[in-house]
Amino acid sequence: QVQLVESGGGLVQAGGSLRLSCAASGNIFLINVMGWYRQAPGKQRDLVAVITSGGTTNYAGSVKGRFTISRDNAKNTVYLQMNSLKPEDTAVYYCYAERLNGADYWGKGTLVTVSS
Repeated sequence: QVQLVESGGGLVQAGGSLRLSCAASGNIFLINVMGWYRQAPGKQRDLVAVITSGGTTNYAGSVKGRFTISRDNAKNTVYLQMNSLKPEDTAVYYCYAERLNGADYWGKGTLVTVSS
């Protein structure tokens, strides 16, 4: 099993910044993709950004240019730097990890609230 623990959520004004962190522990052998999804109230869970162990990234169009995902493989940690936050970024942000064999894991989520 893999445990994912998020931190860094909170309340911020529009235009502000937050940095989320997610540390993976447990049986992290062959974890390839790590990243972030988010779920706003009443909506489905959507991709925010993911990064492979080799550093390839993929972003949702709505966050490109504002959010930056990075990863420290030695610490088994993935980060999400969120700048120029908007009220529509308000959501629970979930950390995600996926093995090469397709098995996936989720964190419990951290709430990000952006006030207007």
